[in-house]
Amino acid sequence: MAGFQFAHMQNFSRKGDKGGRTVSFVLAEARRDPAASLHVSSPRPPDVVWGCSVEDLEREHDDRVAVARKTIAGGKTRSVGKEQHTLRTIVVSHPYTVEEVEADPQKRQEVERWEALNVDWARKELGDDLRTVVRHTDERRWHLHIYGLPGDPEMRASASHPGQVARAAVLAAASVEGEDEKALRQRSDRAYKTAMRNWQDSYFLAVGMPAGLTRLGPAKRRLSRAEWHQERQQAQALKAAQEEAAALKVKADAFARQVAEKAASIRADAVRRADAAKAAEKQALKREEAARRAISQAERDTRAARRLRGLGGAIRALWDGLRKSLIVARLREELRPTVERWRQAEASARAAASAEAELRAKAEKRLSALSVSAAELGAQRDELRARLALYEPAAVVAPVPARSQP
Repeated sequence: MAGFQFAHMQNFSRKGDKGGRTVSFVLAEARRDPAASLHVSSPRPPDVVWGCSVEDLEREHDDRVAVARKTIAGGKTRSVGKEQHTLRTIVVSHPYTVEEVEADPQKRQEVERWEALNVDWARKELGDDLRTVVRHTDERRWHLHIYGLPGDPEMRASASHPGQVARAAVLAAASVEGEDEKALRQRSDRAYKTAMRNWQDSYFLAVGMPAGLTRLGPAKRRLSRAEWHQERQQAQALKAAQEEAAALKVKADAFARQVAEKAASIRADAVRRADAAKAAEKQALKREEAARRAISQAERDTRAARRLRGLGGAIRALWDGLRKSLIVARLREELRPTVERWRQAEASARAAASAEAELRAKAEKRLSALSVSAAELGAQRDELRARLALYEPAAVVAPVPARSQP
C-alpha cells in the first residue's frame, strides 16, 4: 500500500550552490554521466516521459543564456551573471520501490497513473517553461525529474519559484516598526516556508490525493504507526472513490456522447427533412410559375383569337359592303333611264303647261300614269336610300314642283 508523497523544487545557476551543483552538473546527473553518477551503483540512462532529451535541454539552456541580457541602471544591459538561477527543477518521488513496481503489475499500473498526474500537473505548473520530464529507475524509489527554462528574456528562474517570490516580496517591502535586519530575515523565511507549504498542498490536491498518497509521513506529525496506517487506508479509500467517480464520469461522458450523437442524428434528419420540404416547395413554386405562364399564354392566345375573329368580321363586313355597293350601282344603272325619262317627261310637262293650258289635263293624266310606275320605283328607291345611308350619302332626287295655276 502506498505511503506519503514527496515533491521538491529547486533552481540552479551556472555558478552552483553551496554543494557545488551547477546547471551543468545537474543535467549531467540527469543524463547519468559517469562523473556525476557516483552515488548510483548501476547507472541506467533516463527514460523520457514527456518532452525533449536532456541533451537538447542543455543546448537550449546554453544558447539562451548566451544571448540573455539584464537591464541595469541607466537603461544599459549586460550579460546574465553566472550566479543567477537559470534552470528550474522539481523532483517527485513515489513510495513504491523500483523493485516493487517491476515485480507487481498492479503497482506498475498505479505508478503509471501517478506519472500521468505529474505530467498534467507540471504542464499547468510550469506552463511554457516546461521542457522535459524524465524517469530514473536505477535508484531505490520510483521517481521523476521535471526540468524547465525561464521564459523571460533575462531567464530568471527565481521569478517562478513561489518561495523565492514570497521571500523577495518581504525583503523588498519596508521594514515594520521596531524590526531589525535579523527580524526581517526571519519574517522573509517564514513567508518562504508558508508559500512552499501552500505549493505542497496544491501538489497534493492535484497528484498525491488522486494517487492515494498521504500528505505527510507519520514522523513529522508524531502519529503512531497504527494512526498513520489508518490514514493511508483513508487515502486509499479516497483514491478508490475518486477512481469510481472517474469511472462513473467515463460512463456519463459515454452516455452524454450517445445522447449527443442521437441528438445530432435527429438534427441531421430534421435538416434533411427541411431540405426536402424546401426542395418540394421550390418545385411547387416552379410548377405554379409554369401554370401562371401557361394561363398568361392562353390569355394572350385568346386575345389574339378575338382580334382575328374581329378582323374576320371586319373583312366580312367589308365584303358585304362591297356587295351592297355593287347592288346600288346596278340599281342606279337600271333606274337611270327611267329617272331620265321621268325628268324629261316632267320637263315636257312644264313646257306644255306654260305653252298650252289645255294640255294640262292631258299632262297630269300622263303624269298620274307615270306616278304609278314611279311609286313602284319609289319603294325600291326608298329601300335603296335606306341601304345607301349606311355606307354613303343618299342620292337626292329633286322633287317635282307643283305646277302653279295659270
